[in-house]
Amino acid sequence: MNVQFKKGVLELCVLTLTAWEDRYGYELAVSISQKFEVAVGSVYPLLNRLTMEGYFSTYLRESPEGPPRKYYKLTPLGHSHLIALTVEWRTFAQAVDEIIKEGVER
Repeated sequence: MNVQFKKGVLELCVLTLTAWEDRYGYELAVSISQKFEVAVGSVYPLLNRLTMEGYFSTYLRESPEGPPRKYYKLTPLGHSHLIALTVEWRTFAQAVDEIIKEGVER
């Protein structure tokens, strides 16, 4: 998949996957990679930025497989941002689909 496509939707995917369940970084990367390949290293800078912007709070939870894991919890501001991005995405995706359809039908 095109790298630019991935960069454009990664934030929306991360926010969506944390909407109803707190997640840790590696878990997010694996979940997203089940749909399209994403480097683990691209998820952590995004999580840090979103945390700094107030969309996530974080906490540590013990792990049965090693050191404690840092979990990301969507804040109310993060939920609002997710809703706004989802509306934007749907509008954008519909417009792109219409353009593709027009191009194919010619």
